[in-house]
Amino acid sequence: MLVTLEGIDGSGKTTVAAALQDSLSPETVFTREPTGSWYGDAVDRSIGDDDADPLAELFLYTADHADHLSRLIRPALREGRLVVSDRYADSRYAYQGATLAGELTRPVEYVRGIHEPFTREPDLTLYLDVPPETGAERAGVSNKFETAGYLGRVRENYEDLVDADPGRFVRIDATRSPEAVVAAAERAIEAIR
Repeated sequence: MLVTLEGIDGSGKTTVAAALQDSLSPETVFTREPTGSWYGDAVDRSIGDDDADPLAELFLYTADHADHLSRLIRPALREGRLVVSDRYADSRYAYQGATLAGELTRPVEYVRGIHEPFTREPDLTLYLDVPPETGAERAGVSNKFETAGYLGRVRENYEDLVDADPGRFVRIDATRSPEAVVAAAERAIEAIR
């Protein structure tokens, strides 16, 4: 089973992922996107470049995702292991959809169309929901993706994704204490196992 953690920057995904490592089976595979591969390193470099071309950046993220699937996620799932990923394809739909909004017509659909032939849809997506101002404040606005205005557009894209697939997404109010958020995540995973 593939479980993904999604939400805007500052929503607590990494905190939840770390806490789940203590509560889930030691056989669980924990991972993240961007990955630590050279593809992920290229993504990290583009995040730090305010002048990076948005379309080129999308394809860096997409290459990292394809490599992640082939080297880690699909093999782990074939072994019958639970995989928990801190960010996954929905991050691309939401973030690159917001970045490409001025460049393309229907950018979220464009990004989804690129992924459709090869990605593996999660079995469960935990959507950690916070207002954009809260996310920006928590994240500290350390890069171009962490401003409240940009995160507001990303959050709108996430809301559309949740509305389109309510059976896969579980919304968690991430304005609550970290303990309450982690407990909600644990309950949601247990409910589908």
